[in-house]
Amino acid sequence: MLQRTPLFAAHQRSQARFVTFGGWELPVHFTSIVEEHHAVRRAAGLFDISHMGEFLVTGPGAGDFLNHALTNDVAKLAPGQGQYTLLCNARGGVVDDLYLYRLKPDDYLLIVNAARITADWEWLQTQVDHAPTPGGFKLRNAAAEHGAVAVQGPRVAEFIDRVIPGGSIGGALAPRVTALQKNQIGGFVFRGASLWVARTGYTGEDGFEVFAPADMIEAVWDRMLEVGAAHGLQPAGLGARDTLRTEMGYPLYGHELSEDLTPLEAGLGAFVSFEKGEFLGRQPLVTQKTFGVARRCVAFRVTEKSAPPRPGYPICHPGPERDRVGAVVSGTQSPSLGVGIGMGYVGVDFAKPGQALTILIRGQAAPAVVVRRPIYQPAGPGEAPPSAAPKPS
Repeated sequence: MLQRTPLFAAHQRSQARFVTFGGWELPVHFTSIVEEHHAVRRAAGLFDISHMGEFLVTGPGAGDFLNHALTNDVAKLAPGQGQYTLLCNARGGVVDDLYLYRLKPDDYLLIVNAARITADWEWLQTQVDHAPTPGGFKLRNAAAEHGAVAVQGPRVAEFIDRVIPGGSIGGALAPRVTALQKNQIGGFVFRGASLWVARTGYTGEDGFEVFAPADMIEAVWDRMLEVGAAHGLQPAGLGARDTLRTEMGYPLYGHELSEDLTPLEAGLGAFVSFEKGEFLGRQPLVTQKTFGVARRCVAFRVTEKSAPPRPGYPICHPGPERDRVGAVVSGTQSPSLGVGIGMGYVGVDFAKPGQALTILIRGQAAPAVVVRRPIYQPAGPGEAPPSAAPKPS
């Protein structure tokens, strides 16, 4: 039985096209993937992210437990701040990648991937008794209680203060939503209901995520569209979310990440805090850091006209022998750049920026080159969007 978000009826009224994703029936697009992608890059897009899970960890031992369970250093967070982090197994493989917000000194919110809610919850439950201060915290799965939307794009800051007026009452103290800084979260009031607003994002553009009671999220969605329409806001689905994150080189669980792949292999070593002490999976990761990894996730750009690369396509040596050196894990035609782009795992000898590769696309050889992430560089304030692919460096 497929799950549906509290916004399913609203999406039906908007004639969205639905797909199955992680056990959920979700909109893949409302108009077209390319149109919604450009709306986010040029103006604003509104995404339903209610399928993502929310765990609450509270109590005086909550921070110590999370520092034991997660790779990043929870102690670096002040109330009202968030960080990207990973949950690993004992082998150093990634159980999930997630966002952690510190709401109050002893209250934390975990935002986890929809397809990993059960796996994450069960894994965290097995670690409760191994916490540095067992019994000093409570762990609660609040996924069914919340809905969430993400509004992303360079024009979002023009209208979101009208959608959610007033200052914050918890978390990061701010006189208005747009006063939040990157990776901050604040508690606000919307039509008498308390909700959390974070300034994070998964598209490379400026944007906000709103976490509200499930029975209020449709009112938030409708108000966003009402106020944002004059600023180019459009509803957007999973298709645009995927092309946007691929242009940024951001990982997606089940593609760049799995329980058999480590953060160091995925190129996410910046989110592993070795100096904080013991945490789940630390020793295998220390070994990899000391002796190196055999494979690495790289971003690439196809350099000639071709069909788009797709997950599973072979990555080969650029020579005439076309020896296989890896495989594509994410691939698409970049709407912003007009070329095929993607990510894949290759042997470390082929992982340096500027390295030539061959992608076998439907059996045809497509020349490609390893590039630094992000593959696409969003325009800054007052800048025109790039019209050509970045040169490899």
